[in-house]
Amino acid sequence: MEFSLKPDYEKSKQRYMAFWEREIIDRPPVSIILKAEHTVPLPCKEYKTHQERWLDIEFRAEYTAIELSNYIYYADALPIAWPNMGPEIYSAWCGCGYKFGETTAWSEPCINDWEKDGNKAVFNPEHPLFKATVEFTKLLLEYGQGKFIVGLTDFHPGGDHLAALRDPQQLAIDLIENPNAVKEKLKSSQEEYFKVYDIFYKMLSSRDMPITSWTPLINDGRFYIPSNDFSCMVSRKMFEEFFLPGIIEECKFYDRSIYHLDGPGALRHLDVLLEIPELDAVQWVCGAGNEGYAKWVDVYQKIQKAGKGIQLIITLDELPMVFETLKPEGVWFSNIFGIDSKETADEVIKRITQWK
Repeated sequence: MEFSLKPDYEKSKQRYMAFWEREIIDRPPVSIILKAEHTVPLPCKEYKTHQERWLDIEFRAEYTAIELSNYIYYADALPIAWPNMGPEIYSAWCGCGYKFGETTAWSEPCINDWEKDGNKAVFNPEHPLFKATVEFTKLLLEYGQGKFIVGLTDFHPGGDHLAALRDPQQLAIDLIENPNAVKEKLKSSQEEYFKVYDIFYKMLSSRDMPITSWTPLINDGRFYIPSNDFSCMVSRKMFEEFFLPGIIEECKFYDRSIYHLDGPGALRHLDVLLEIPELDAVQWVCGAGNEGYAKWVDVYQKIQKAGKGIQLIITLDELPMVFETLKPEGVWFSNIFGIDSKETADEVIKRITQWK
């Protein structure tokens, strides 16, 4: 596959495939995005409401295509567009109310009573927001053919999906008072999700797109980012009883996966997640106010010792410590803050290439 915004795509793809295997071709993949010297003005349009703006998918697709052309995808950075409809769009397709804000969207619970509402909260292929996401994906594919990569939307299945359907606080109570209802819904909703995932997977793969999403990794087969932000609210015991089985099945469903571990409250679940054979990598998000590679060296070392890949977001000043504390195999530098020119980028790439 060729993409005009990424002429050296095949070489970068080889590095990402090596990353999945925790191997090195010449160096770990490094994502560096620089502003293009000559840019195209972005179109403008006014709207009466946030919802009107979010759902103007024709304009959003055009805007995205132009915006992507204004950057240089240096080293292993990839020009990716994905149909962002907010982080709980899958839950909306299953019956949740959905509100669009300026930069994000949020859902409203639709299961007020398990007996009355539990069986109603199911995927609806006729839901207007599902149809909008399908059309958005199609439009991006038309704009992107031969130019840039088109990815999957942000699904948020599993425990986070149930938290949206039920409300996080109420779900926490349900784990004690209605455990069977929770387990049944987790199982049935995951079966639904796998079918929904494949709808979009087939759309992309039929156009020879590598599979990607809001985390800009790629794979030729099924790929996604398992997560459970709700896990910060539960103990290890409850996590392993209610949510771990579904995460294991999700990892088995994909050909490649990177787990989104969000916040210090989720760290207590890391050990058991690292035991999943089918999980390839971990995306550790330390949370606002907790930044700094040095604070989390032990976390990254634990992940690497378990044979999993690592997504790193660091500053330029932290690069020497990374070299001292980790091995290059299975490391992906998704963002290195402080690189603002090709000259600096080339120097950083040289240093990373020499890392052994």
